[in-house]
Amino acid sequence: MTALRDAGQIVLSSRPVSWINTAFPFAAAYLLTTREVDATLIIGFLYFLVPYNLAMYGINDVFDYASDLANPRKGGIEGALLAPRIHRTTLWAAALTNIPFLVYLYAVGDPFSWIALTVSVFAVIAYSAPRLRFKERAFLDSVTSSLHFVTPAVVGFALARAEMTPASVLVLIAFFVWGMAAHAFGAVQDIEPDRIGGLSSIATVIGARRTVRLTVILWLAAGVIMLFVPWPGPLGAILALPYVVNAAPWWNVTDETAGATNRSWRRFISLNYFSGFLATMILILAWVS
Repeated sequence: MTALRDAGQIVLSSRPVSWINTAFPFAAAYLLTTREVDATLIIGFLYFLVPYNLAMYGINDVFDYASDLANPRKGGIEGALLAPRIHRTTLWAAALTNIPFLVYLYAVGDPFSWIALTVSVFAVIAYSAPRLRFKERAFLDSVTSSLHFVTPAVVGFALARAEMTPASVLVLIAFFVWGMAAHAFGAVQDIEPDRIGGLSSIATVIGARRTVRLTVILWLAAGVIMLFVPWPGPLGAILALPYVVNAAPWWNVTDETAGATNRSWRRFISLNYFSGFLATMILILAWVS
């Protein structure tokens, strides 16, 4: 029973509720380019669905254990509180599940996809691993976190040998800006436990109020960028509005009340599914147009 419970904790550390957030960008980019389902689409989708997230979040949970102890969010869908005795097992699980998929994806790729995949994997490791710890470098933490979600799409385009048009580049830029906003907003709720654990982040450095205001501006910017994408791209601008509405009430939040933004963060998680559905409809429209 202990082994089964430990395995469940390791799976929980991969944030199953967020798996689709990295698998969908890869699949959408690859499928819209090739317009066919093949082994690379399936293997890449499965990689960015589970192993990639196990590496990203599992490494984080292992090396953030001290601050997680002071974080009431940990221990559920927002992150596992991994017992120290399974830290090494978690790291091994991340490595052993990632390597076979990476071998295949490198084997079927070209120099462009190799670079994109390497940047993606490096960003996953560098965010939490000792010495690198990009998550403790203000602004670089949000940049790196956004790469976690944008680079799967870049890998998808690269493996599909897509021609990168101005429209594709604009979509990736908008997605990147959206990702920075998402990370920064999520960091606000953790200001107190991060400071207790001695961790730095964009929110602990510039404060809750300025961080929330920055996220609202970034989400608005992502929407504006989508207006310059050929039809049906401008429909994507609408997807930014629910996030702005969700974050805007915290415009004047203080560091002392920052923890209360967790209510909006939980809505943010639900919004991702709603936005994902609408994004799928837009992609279908792009497919048939």
